[in-house]
Amino acid sequence: MLEGLAQAGAAVADCLDAPAWALSEHDLVAALDAAHRLAQRLAAVQLALVREVDGRGTARAQGASSTAVWLRDRLRLDGSAARRLVDLAGALDGGAPGVRAALADGDITVEQARVIGETVQTVHTAAGAEAAEKAVGVLVEWAGTFEPTLLRKLGTRVLDHVAPELAEAAASAALEAEARRADRDRHVTVSELRDGRLRLSGNLDAEAAGLLRAALDPLTSPSGPDDPRCPGQRRHDALADLCRLALRTGELPEHGGEPAQIVVTTSYDVLARHLGAGALDTGFGLTADTVRRLACDAAILPAVLGSAGQALDVGRQRRLVTGPLRRALVLRDRGCAFPGCDRPPRWCDAHHIRHWADGGDTNLANAVLLCGHHHRHVHRGEWTVRVGGDGHPEFVPPAWLDPGQFPRRNHYHRRT
Repeated sequence: MLEGLAQAGAAVADCLDAPAWALSEHDLVAALDAAHRLAQRLAAVQLALVREVDGRGTARAQGASSTAVWLRDRLRLDGSAARRLVDLAGALDGGAPGVRAALADGDITVEQARVIGETVQTVHTAAGAEAAEKAVGVLVEWAGTFEPTLLRKLGTRVLDHVAPELAEAAASAALEAEARRADRDRHVTVSELRDGRLRLSGNLDAEAAGLLRAALDPLTSPSGPDDPRCPGQRRHDALADLCRLALRTGELPEHGGEPAQIVVTTSYDVLARHLGAGALDTGFGLTADTVRRLACDAAILPAVLGSAGQALDVGRQRRLVTGPLRRALVLRDRGCAFPGCDRPPRWCDAHHIRHWADGGDTNLANAVLLCGHHHRHVHRGEWTVRVGGDGHPEFVPPAWLDPGQFPRRNHYHRRT
């Protein structure tokens, strides 16, 4: 086998040196098909080797806690990818030989083999070996047309073709098997980057996915005709809005004996003069403009220090727009007051028009409701916010957007 793999490696190396630009369109497509088929056949060889390594106990003999852990380190794989490799190798070894043969012939992909193997296992449990063998033929034929996600959906009804009398019971069993897989694979990974940002990844089960979509989708639409954010940025900001709302409810459990909150440490000069920077309680820095914006938010606990490090303010209640004042602000603005925005009050912060660190009062005449996106937008300083003669907020655009700088208002919440 080693000699054969070495020869295959040498042949592939020769292909790497061959100029693809010299191929005709027909030969280019044919070469791509051949490379894809070869990749699947090599995957079949790899899975056979993984199964043998797992069966011999090689990983434990070399000091690893499991074959998946050994593969992760040996092949430099992601942990979940290593587990899937071991699982698929076992499924193909213990399942119908037709699946292994189809992968070895390059007729199906690795992911299609995974779907077929899991589906056939379910069919075997529900209807026996004969029906499972028939299911392999049907699924392999379908794999010539359908990609793995659709193949999995079609596989839930494969018994309609191979054992109609058992189809309903098998469909129920397949649904339960899918639920077990989703329960097993559910996870969320939070990876901390060097600059304080986080990278999120993971798999949600169907229920959690439904909850997340129900909460995020209303917040991911553009906030107005001038919203410059791409879809990914809108999803990011929607997730931040969800966290703000959860913190604002006060219903989260305590953490370390304290209410769930984030703490921003800063100096008085940062707030009053836009100097220096602040820091989160996790130790990562924030710009002065970000600190001033966060200081508007009742979900944030500011720790303001004097020049000697003494605490000047640790979340003064008179700074916050809460209680009756918050209710009066909601009655007046009815949602984000920025022109064209449709965000409801529960997604909004109470922004001080004249910042409290600059001597601004905490009252209705000095406050306006802004969603997270427009709160950040206003704190950049290009738009001017003021309360008109009728007591309602209006926004003066920058000169580059409107040379006349005519005040604008949000009429969305008062369309009735």
